[in-house]
Amino acid sequence: MDVRRRPTKSLRPAKTAAAGEPLKPHHQNHSSLKASDALPLPLYLTNGVFFTLFFSVAYFLLHRWREKIRTSTPLHIVTVSELAALISLIASVIYLLGFFGIDFVQSFITRASHDSWDVEYDNDDRFILEEDSRPGPCAAAIDRSLVPPQVAAVAPPKPKVVEDPVPVIAPTSEEDEEIIKSVVAGTTPSYSLESRLGNCKRAAAIRREALQRLTGKSLAGLPLDGFDYESILGQCCEMAVGYVQMAVGIAGPLLLDGREYLVPMATTEGCLVASTNRGCKAIYASGGATSVILRDGMTRAPVVRFGTAKMSAELKFFLEDPRNFDTLAVVFNKSSRFGRFQGIHCALAGQNLYMRFSCSTGDAMGMNMVSKGVQNVLDFLQNDFSDMDVIGISGNFCSDKKPAAVNWIEGRGKSVVCESIIKEEVVRKVLKTNVASLVELNMLKNLTGSAMAGALGGFNAHASNIVSAVYIATGQDPAQNVESSHCITMMEAVNDGKDLHVSVSMPSIEVIVGGGTQLASQSACLNLLGVKGASKESPGSNSRLLATIVAGSVLAGELSLMSAIAAGQLVKSHMKYNRSSKDITKVSS
Repeated sequence: MDVRRRPTKSLRPAKTAAAGEPLKPHHQNHSSLKASDALPLPLYLTNGVFFTLFFSVAYFLLHRWREKIRTSTPLHIVTVSELAALISLIASVIYLLGFFGIDFVQSFITRASHDSWDVEYDNDDRFILEEDSRPGPCAAAIDRSLVPPQVAAVAPPKPKVVEDPVPVIAPTSEEDEEIIKSVVAGTTPSYSLESRLGNCKRAAAIRREALQRLTGKSLAGLPLDGFDYESILGQCCEMAVGYVQMAVGIAGPLLLDGREYLVPMATTEGCLVASTNRGCKAIYASGGATSVILRDGMTRAPVVRFGTAKMSAELKFFLEDPRNFDTLAVVFNKSSRFGRFQGIHCALAGQNLYMRFSCSTGDAMGMNMVSKGVQNVLDFLQNDFSDMDVIGISGNFCSDKKPAAVNWIEGRGKSVVCESIIKEEVVRKVLKTNVASLVELNMLKNLTGSAMAGALGGFNAHASNIVSAVYIATGQDPAQNVESSHCITMMEAVNDGKDLHVSVSMPSIEVIVGGGTQLASQSACLNLLGVKGASKESPGSNSRLLATIVAGSVLAGELSLMSAIAAGQLVKSHMKYNRSSKDITKVSS
């Protein structure tokens, strides 16, 4: 909904004097007077008076002129009542033009200006708060709240006032104002604010204000306060200007391998948590699910080049020779306590050789760990293969954050199979369908339908939905949802066709206990699952457990969604949980 912004008097806090008394404005902004101030009445009453006046006198004059035409009376002969009506008509027209026409032109001109949001404030000291803002180290940063002011705006054609946030944040001090201006002018790099100020929260606030002035766009809906910006410095995010809010729901309990888990899911899709929760209920009522980890190894594949394909092939044979495994393992493992060389798979493309290294990485996801090991091997090989030209440490044969058949076939990260036998009674009462319908639907949808679509690792209903929600809640890398969501869902009738055997096979689940998992919210979700941090007693056990929980959650989600489709409940459930009845035209921007 387009809202016209008026250049009204700012509601920013006024600059205070030393004694605490507010300073008087330097000048009075007479342009703030509007046609709506014609009467000392509320805006809607003033508009109502002039609208009524306009239509009533217009009707009166038209009626009188019609009578004069019928009686052949000259139109220029007017009575006192007709003269009063003419004056009232002119007055109402002037009001309406002043209220709608002139203000529309002003707002159009204002929007066309690049600095329209800030032109009134840039050179006016009364909008600056006096504060002591001596910079200190990030750990000792003083949390200063920056409250975005509000201005009134009028939304045509309905003449009612709508509050709209001013798209700027009042700077905390004159020093901050100078820094903001220097960032806008390009003399101070935005990325250097944290190191220059020593206060990460203050740096984010200044960068945010500079961004608003540069773009003329408001960031009022993006929260700034309530976040520990020191915790992301150097490990999670650069150039911070705020943070995004996302609700976390709980599905479960998920009964997996004899233990119960309450699974946190961060999502904006209604019905997803409720659906996964129903699947967890069906699994629980049937005795739980079991999981097996088939493989655990992270990969990195550099690409090297030789002068001829024959020389590249010689290196391939050397690397894949079992007699050289121990030598390569010693070289690879020397840079990490947990990274352990598992093997190498090579592929040749002419004179270019792609070497896919695999190694265990403990509780870490291990991309940096395996990369360091690969670099060790490349340096070692350079001695015996001096003609080898290293093109890149990653040649996409890994393959990271991209759908790839090599991950689907060979696996990457944790390869997990999770299964459960759902009792006939549970299928009927909890899932509201029957075993035969589920088996048939899975065959035609997840298997045949996906094959018809040429799917790569997508033989499932919506595995990526659950993987993404759990990943975001627990601080995983959301981009690795691409390969982590590779999944084939199988459903078969067992026990003389009475019960349902359902399983998910996921060959490339990639999870981490570093990076974003160290943030407070994500760390709390990991703690809820009992997998927070690296395991000291059994390195790698926490990440493997998290991978099985992801697979178990996917199993629950697959079971519930397939049941909803088989029972014809999909549209009905989404209309109930995934549609808002809120009138978005009444929500302030």
